[in-house]
Amino acid sequence: MSQEPFASNSPTYDQLLEELKGIRRPGLPDLRRTDRPALRAAAVAGGFCDGSDDAPAGIEALLREAVRRLGERDLLGQAAAHTFGLLPDRRGAPAHDRRKMAAAVYGVTPERFRKQQEPQVIQQLAEAVLTILREPPPLPGKPGSAGQSPGPGAGPQPSGGPSATGQSTIARSSRVGQEPPLRVDSVPVDARSTFTLHVSPIELLRDIEVLVSSENVYLEMSKTFRPTVSGALRLAAAVRDPAGEIVDDVLARELAGWLRAHGRPGLPIRPGTVVPTAPGALTARGVRRIYHAAVATPRDDTYEVRPESIARAVSACFALARAERDRYEPALSSICFPLLGAGRGGLAPAVSATWLRWAIRDELARDSRWRVHLVVRSREIAEAVGAL
Repeated sequence: MSQEPFASNSPTYDQLLEELKGIRRPGLPDLRRTDRPALRAAAVAGGFCDGSDDAPAGIEALLREAVRRLGERDLLGQAAAHTFGLLPDRRGAPAHDRRKMAAAVYGVTPERFRKQQEPQVIQQLAEAVLTILREPPPLPGKPGSAGQSPGPGAGPQPSGGPSATGQSTIARSSRVGQEPPLRVDSVPVDARSTFTLHVSPIELLRDIEVLVSSENVYLEMSKTFRPTVSGALRLAAAVRDPAGEIVDDVLARELAGWLRAHGRPGLPIRPGTVVPTAPGALTARGVRRIYHAAVATPRDDTYEVRPESIARAVSACFALARAERDRYEPALSSICFPLLGAGRGGLAPAVSATWLRWAIRDELARDSRWRVHLVVRSREIAEAVGAL
């Protein structure tokens, strides 16, 4: 493969978009066979390679970092990773298989994904690449700069392997790992009340007695492989045998039992309804109850979440917690909310956070004994919540 010298200027959005579209079908193995000058220039400018024989590995590392910027637990990030084969054992998957897996992230058919979500995924990946290029390069001699070996805890290497020149791609890949969970105490709800803000997967929280999960009005939990609060809690609460196989899908089983007991199998419940279940395996993390807040109403291949349903759900969560409080020793005293409706429900995080804080403030004015927690998936969202 012959290569033209790369331009000193960063590539444009349109150039990146065109080349990303061009590698979607052939996949990452095509990077060695066909030159992609805009992506090559971006990889060089971002410090992922020097532009010679290591360009394919550098481009791959660049795309992995761009996916991380989109959010490895976000729908966009998950779909982009599937679309371009950036997940383990998926690098050489055929194009139609990659599209099928990406469509499953959104719960739509591959054809609908091709027409609706896929263009947005590729566009946002191009924007993420440009975001990386706008950042100042690491200072020489600092961790992550070219020529420095990765220290302990460096992230995995790109699946294409290290470059012949060795160091720059490895060094940059050491920064690709997700940041550890963060806890921020005493974020104000109003002049009198505060909550604790967590930047963390909800299933990793410990010693919070009630965790709230966002569900649809049919109380059908997400699949365990979906990057949602519902799917993560379902997986973490499941009981496994010594071989690691799920033997009791606790949360889904109890929700199905509740629907049967209330004559609602296959029928929707009122948005804002909250149903409690046992925590299953999450008992080991100090969790006592999971409250399932039904806030999302299916609409074709998407969901609708009305903000007032969030307020009703918060009120129902506190009412249920008050009713159950004294059944436990010691009594229930802490509850954690995710940003209800801000995932597949489509609400902007700021909208969800605003309604949550308004409803929480109202409940704490009635009963201030509760320790309230809020969990979000990224520091950017946490900063937006803190600024409200």
